[in-house]
Amino acid sequence: MSLETLTELLTRGRFVALTGAGISTESGIPDYRGPTTRERARNPIQHRQFVESSAARQRYWARSVVGWPKMAAARPNAGHHALAELERRGHLSGVITQNVDGLHHAAGSRTVVELHGALARVRCLGCDTVEPRSEVQARLLQENPGFSPEDAAMAPDGDAELGGVDDFRVVDCRACGGVLKPDVVFFGGSVPRPVVDDAFALLDTADALLVVGSSLAVFSGYRFVRRARERNIPVALVNLGPTRADGEATLRVEGRAGEVLPALALALQP
Repeated sequence: MSLETLTELLTRGRFVALTGAGISTESGIPDYRGPTTRERARNPIQHRQFVESSAARQRYWARSVVGWPKMAAARPNAGHHALAELERRGHLSGVITQNVDGLHHAAGSRTVVELHGALARVRCLGCDTVEPRSEVQARLLQENPGFSPEDAAMAPDGDAELGGVDDFRVVDCRACGGVLKPDVVFFGGSVPRPVVDDAFALLDTADALLVVGSSLAVFSGYRFVRRARERNIPVALVNLGPTRADGEATLRVEGRAGEVLPALALALQP
C-alpha cells in the first residue's frame, strides 16, 4: 500500500499509535526480531530467572553498567518526533509503546502508555521504592571501580554483551536492603493490569490504530490489534518485514518509521 492510502485512512479521525522496537533501531537501539538482528543474538533475560537467581542478577547488572550509558545517550529520531508533532496537531490521541527507552517522552509526546515500563527507573522488589537508574548506576560504579569495558556490544535489554562477571558487586535497595530490578517487564513477566487498562481505554477512543515498528510476535502488543478488530477500528501497519497481523490489517506500508512517519506528518498538514 502507498503513503497516500495510509494518509487517507488516518484523515478520518484521531488515531492511536502502537510502537515497537523498530521505531528505535534508527536511534541506535538494537532489537530482537528486526531484519538486521544478528542470527545468533542471545535470548533475553527471563523474569523468573532474574527474581530467583542471584547469579542471574549479577550478570544482568554487570552488563547493564556497561550498556546503560549507551541507552541513556540515545536520542529520538525523526519517527519519534513525527508522532509528537502529530499529537500536537490533534491527529494522534496518544502512543502505546512496547519500548522501554523513554524516547517518545524525550521527543515531546505527552500521552504515552509504556506497556513494558522504563529502564530509567529501578524498583525494589521488597518495598516497591523507585530509584532513578542514573543513581543506581553511580552506586554500581562506586562498588565496582574500573568496571567499564567500553568495547562491549549493546544488547536490546539496555545492557551489553559481556564475559566473566564473577567479581561484580550488586547493590541493594537503599530503603530496605531488598532486591533491585529495572522497572520493566522482562520476558515471562506480566504487564500490570492498570497499564493494560489505560492502553485499552486510549485505543477505545481511536478512529484507527497505527502499528509502527513491531512484528507483533509478543501478545502484549498483538492484543491491541485484536481489540481494534473487535471494535471495527481499522488497523494500519508500518514495518520492515512481516508481522503477526498482516492478514488482519486494513493496510500495510513496508518502510522505516523514520521515513514513513515524517512523510505522513507532512501529508496530514492542514
